[in-house]
Amino acid sequence: QVQLVESGGGLVQPGGSLRLSCAASGSIFSIYAMGWYRQAPGKQRELVAAITSGKSTNYADSVNGRFTISRDNAKKTVYLQMNSLKPEDTALYYCYQAYPFPRGSWGQGTQVTVSS
Repeated sequence: QVQLVESGGGLVQPGGSLRLSCAASGSIFSIYAMGWYRQAPGKQRELVAAITSGKSTNYADSVNGRFTISRDNAKKTVYLQMNSLKPEDTALYYCYQAYPFPRGSWGQGTQVTVSS
């Protein structure tokens, strides 16, 4: 059974930075795509960033140039470096693994709040 555990969320001022981590277990981590999604109150969950097994990446337009997704296959961990944070980045951030097909697996979420 896949388990995904996020960490690194918190309260940060506008313009600040945070790094989220997601530790995975229960799967062959290196062969599956990973992603970060977020959901703000009253809004639908949206894709923030994704990374393939070959480390190709894609980003939502709203975070492109500010956020960076990466993965360490030896540590079975995916990261999301978030810079130049804005109040509109406030949301519950979820880690996603594209296994098992077709639904994938989700973490429990970590809260990011950007406020002065």
